[in-house]
Amino acid sequence: LKWSNDDFPEARELRAVIPADCFESDTATSLGYLSVSVVGTALCTAIGAALLNVIPPENLLFAPFWMAYSAVTGTVAMGLWVLAHECGHGAFSKNKTIQDTVGYVLHSLFLVPYYSWQRSHAVHHQYTNHMELGETHVPEPAEADDAGSLGLRKSFLNLLGTTLGIQAWGVFQSFLHLILGWPAYLLIGATGGTDRGMTNHYWPNPLTTPKQPKKELFPGNWKEKVFKSDVGVAAVAAAAIAWAACNGVPQMMALYGGPLIVVNAWLVLYTWLQHTDVDVPHYSQENHNFVKGALHTIDRPYDKLDPWGFIDFLHHKIGTTHVAHHFDSTIPHYKAQKATDAIKENFPDMYLYDPTPIPEALWRVSKGCSAVEKRGDKWVWNNAGVEDLL
Repeated sequence: LKWSNDDFPEARELRAVIPADCFESDTATSLGYLSVSVVGTALCTAIGAALLNVIPPENLLFAPFWMAYSAVTGTVAMGLWVLAHECGHGAFSKNKTIQDTVGYVLHSLFLVPYYSWQRSHAVHHQYTNHMELGETHVPEPAEADDAGSLGLRKSFLNLLGTTLGIQAWGVFQSFLHLILGWPAYLLIGATGGTDRGMTNHYWPNPLTTPKQPKKELFPGNWKEKVFKSDVGVAAVAAAAIAWAACNGVPQMMALYGGPLIVVNAWLVLYTWLQHTDVDVPHYSQENHNFVKGALHTIDRPYDKLDPWGFIDFLHHKIGTTHVAHHFDSTIPHYKAQKATDAIKENFPDMYLYDPTPIPEALWRVSKGCSAVEKRGDKWVWNNAGVEDLL
């Protein structure tokens, strides 16, 4: 991307192009979409529970079935996460009690502290693609071609050969992000900006001394809110441990743990691909602003993941209308398409949409987004020597 600073509009111009009714949430409509996700997840869980005696998860021969079950149930349950996320943004309902109750319960079921993530995700929106204060998927600055992630990628290529090496690196990066990435983010702030120090969503104080103490993740009364969030997570975690103790770990993992891993993978897939690609830059503090972060968000064709657009429907179009969400996060998902159409019309040269199929885009990002180098006022991905392999 070769936009100059003069190309970017003012922040007020972003919101001004969106029709006023797009900012109005309706509690009944939101609850209707919630019921779709609740019923779908409950049906999947009921089917799984009915099959426990027929296809016992303790038998390793049935592991492929339960892995497939986790993939389906986790994919359906991802819709619950999207609506929980909407609660945190204040886009679910004008009734704060309903909104926070739904958000708190759903977040807790996913072992995510509600208020903690409400705060950190708002920070993510404010500092999208910010090198020092960005909250997720902040790239590693490349110190040298043979150091850090670039050095490790080079080691893969030297050990396994160019073609197999870059493929192995892509698999390794996909595993780190999709499987380990979300719990690592919650526990140690993995992929978060360096200037806040190491963070933990279950503990309000930085784990290491932040470079910018005034920018700590949970300031003031947010510290108390973190502990309030922990109560819900602790209750669900205790229930899962009791379940495993009474009925065995295989049963708990089959019906809860496996689908949860899939939900987490979907979450990372969305956030990773919404803000990352081999030609999308990041900015340091002196050159970053909210508008640059919003306009470097990418919409992708999640409606093409299956022939009927069913996954995009289940996930409330979170990936196909995410640019609008970063223009203003109070837009309910059921009005995001209208907002997206307005953005396309008013900023046709700055609306980012990549038609690359999702698996192909994920594969490209996994291989090519390892570390960045400073070029002018931007940080861009360093892929010297491997461009043709991406």
